[in-house]
Amino acid sequence: MYRILKIGTSAILLLLLLTNCKEVTQVASEKKVQGSNVILIMADDQGWGDLSFHGNTNLNTPNIDAIAKKGVSFTNFFVQPVCSPTRAELLTGKYFTRLGVHDTSAGGERMDIGVPTIADILKNHGYKTAAFGKWHNGMQPPYHPNARGFDEFYGFASGHWGNYFSPLLEHNGELVHGNGFLADDLTDHAISFIQTHKDAPLFVYLPLNTPHSPMQVPDLFWNRFKDKELVMKYQNPEEEDPQFTRAALAMVENIDSNVGRISEHLKTLGLEENTIVIYLSDNGPNGWRWNGGLRGKKGTTDEGGVKTPFFIRWKDHIKAGITVNRIGGSVDITPTLLGLLDISEDKLETDGVNLAPWVFEPKSAFKDRIIYNHWAGRTSLRTQRYRLDDENRLYDMVNDPKQKEDISEKHSKIRDSLVQEKFTWLAQYPPITKETDNRPFTLGHPDFTFTQLPARDGIPSGQIQRSNRFPNNTFFTNWTQTKDSIYWDVETLKKGKYQVTLYYTLPEGNAGAEISLKQDNNILTTTIPRNIRPTS
Repeated sequence: MYRILKIGTSAILLLLLLTNCKEVTQVASEKKVQGSNVILIMADDQGWGDLSFHGNTNLNTPNIDAIAKKGVSFTNFFVQPVCSPTRAELLTGKYFTRLGVHDTSAGGERMDIGVPTIADILKNHGYKTAAFGKWHNGMQPPYHPNARGFDEFYGFASGHWGNYFSPLLEHNGELVHGNGFLADDLTDHAISFIQTHKDAPLFVYLPLNTPHSPMQVPDLFWNRFKDKELVMKYQNPEEEDPQFTRAALAMVENIDSNVGRISEHLKTLGLEENTIVIYLSDNGPNGWRWNGGLRGKKGTTDEGGVKTPFFIRWKDHIKAGITVNRIGGSVDITPTLLGLLDISEDKLETDGVNLAPWVFEPKSAFKDRIIYNHWAGRTSLRTQRYRLDDENRLYDMVNDPKQKEDISEKHSKIRDSLVQEKFTWLAQYPPITKETDNRPFTLGHPDFTFTQLPARDGIPSGQIQRSNRFPNNTFFTNWTQTKDSIYWDVETLKKGKYQVTLYYTLPEGNAGAEISLKQDNNILTTTIPRNIRPTS
């Protein structure tokens, strides 16, 4: 294990990209089978109520609604309160507390290696696999999406991106510039991938970046909302920011437009009958806005923070307009996809269940179960009828979906049994913390050319400050003392020579600053002659 140190006077660190000079060719699986395609679309910070399908008249989402109307909708589907945990569960079928995920930045978002993802499994069964969008489960290989079963990745690995118009992105680890509004650009790449691989079974994971902040949206969509009256409001309207809500809903309508583009291309290519399309969000809404009266928003373990749309369409395989009332969750997505595709993985261990039988027969009998929601030391449990919140209050979610009446005294036995289940689950899967996470950042994976070490993963010393208290998408500033430094705890996976590209800004009058890169006893020093604006 090594430490990488940055020492200098005036340079402001943005991003460090290290390149293993040895060229590596990745060999794809030669195995080919016939199978149905899967397109998994996930919005970022979209609430359950941010759809016209769920009764919100503030916006119109006909294309997303059509997935539910022409397929199946789950009325009680639950994810985790924030981004990284939900994504880890979706990809593996395991609770995120088992996967090393404990934060949304600075390495805490990384999903443990050695755990197969749905992409790994499908790739082994002959699928072409791709992810376009926000990954948020680790940047450096072997945590990178290209190391987790995805043949192609285009987007950003961070949990937050500060510019949605032609931003700096990455394509299979190499830095590139985006083209236009990010959600549109990601959809363009997904459509191109579908067209290229239309004759092979394919798995497209499209984790879009909206309506997560920053609240940037093309004028075409913003103009629909900038002067629009919000008829449906949050139950405590004084807490709602109308402009934020308008921007979020404009972004959702943009998502709907892109879902429509994908649907149209599937139809044009004759792939509708052979493609499973799934739509959901990764957590509750990122602001106080209409959400069906549910309590809580993003970051909370109450119903409003973890309930999401979950729609599946598979033309001519799933009957139109089916509603499934039984509870489901993000841990169920991997086993459900395998069930729908009739793929057996005997050695795969998951915490989720295969929901495919209820997709086809929604009234099939089932045993009650518990879905666990956890974040920032708060744990909530959901059964088919009850929710035990993080303060051990009990609610009848059938008769009181807005969590208004605590019935724990009336039903103390139920409350006590669920409290015990909570303690048992926490003991079985004890969440790790920043203090107990000793995984270094990996550098120089032998199978990958590029490794990025962004500012969000660095640790500053002295007077150096972050541009924002939230590490994602930040840079370091106030680097004014030569004794100050920035370092990364890294493990070098392969010895060799590395080319280092540093992205920085330099204040006026600071030309000639000296900067040093140290790894163990190796030192590389250079002088920054001027402030250079990257052109590509």
